[in-house]
Amino acid sequence: MSGTTPTLSVFFEHWELFRDPSLTGALAGMMLGMMGVYVVLRRMVFLAATVSQAASFGVAGAYFLGLSAIDSIGSIAPILGALFMTFATLWLIAADTSHEQHRRDSLLGFMFLACAAGTLVVGTKIVEEIQDIESVLFGTAVAVLPSDFRLMTILAVLILAVHIWGWRGFSAVSFDRTGALVRGLPVRGLEFGLFIGLGVGLAVSTRVLGALPTFAFTVLPALAAVNIAPNVRLCLMTAALLGAISGFGGYLLAFLFDFPVGATQTLVAAAFASLTWLFGHRHSH
Repeated sequence: MSGTTPTLSVFFEHWELFRDPSLTGALAGMMLGMMGVYVVLRRMVFLAATVSQAASFGVAGAYFLGLSAIDSIGSIAPILGALFMTFATLWLIAADTSHEQHRRDSLLGFMFLACAAGTLVVGTKIVEEIQDIESVLFGTAVAVLPSDFRLMTILAVLILAVHIWGWRGFSAVSFDRTGALVRGLPVRGLEFGLFIGLGVGLAVSTRVLGALPTFAFTVLPALAAVNIAPNVRLCLMTAALLGAISGFGGYLLAFLFDFPVGATQTLVAAAFASLTWLFGHRHSH
């Protein structure tokens, strides 16, 4: 398509080319936006950033170790690397039983910096995979593989279905754990399910879209929804909708103006958060 001026008509005329990456962004934004409500309201924003960065390191490590060249696991090796580092990070955080906020913040800071540095260092040693490393960090502006689109579709549908079915339980253990215990809810099981879904979603999205848009989808749509939604149910729905718009709209704007996709998706989500903060601020007065 060299020499063709990017326009809306061109985008939709070549929909087959842009369908997978644009819809993958929308699905990831919807899935992570909804789960991000729990992240934001439980004040775990730094955890989401750290897990996204750890997943990036896992992807880079898989390439560095040559796992992607192994026939039996080559196509899924980067995702396996992302999942391994994601759950290793979550396990380290869960293993800290001190419950001291400053200690947990220090551990998160250590993991974030170590994984960020590790990703950059390892990336310089993988010359033949440099585009893959750049896409892990910032998102890819080229295309999403059909297999990645199918994986994201299946994952998003499963996670959304689970959260639509169990949103009352997830909300109860997130915002009133004591009350949930009194009511006899399976608190540990619900918390386990919540973090498993978040971990898998972050790992797969980081592999497919990159760490930057993954972190943005997990935080910014939820921040926007919290500013305007009157209750948790509407907050979850609003965050999912804004996340989907950020994913698709960010890709479309990146195509029209030749911007980096991951950064543009992040800026669209940030615009929603900024506008709803202004609206909420004025409304409260």
